[in-house]
Amino acid sequence: MRVVLKLFASLSDLLPPQARASNALELDVDPATTIAELIAQQRVPEKSAHLVLVNGQFVPPETRATRTLCANDELAIWPPVAGG
Repeated sequence: MRVVLKLFASLSDLLPPQARASNALELDVDPATTIAELIAQQRVPEKSAHLVLVNGQFVPPETRATRTLCANDELAIWPPVAGG
C-alpha cells in the first residue's frame, strides 16, 4: 500500500536528494506496517522522532509500535527542537 513519509528539519537529510525539496517520499509498505517499523525501516533514529503525526493527528510514543498505517496515510516526523 502507498503511504507518504514527511521528514522535517534535520531529518530531511535522511530523504533521497530528489525528495528533499518537498520533504516528502512516497513509499510502498505492507498493510500491517506499524509507525515504529516504518521509522526503523527508513533509518530515522527513534530518539529523533520527537513529534509524530499521522494525517495531522499526534501519535504518542507509547502507541507507535502498535499503530498500523493505512493506505494513503501521511506520516510526518519532526526532531526535537532546541532554542532560546
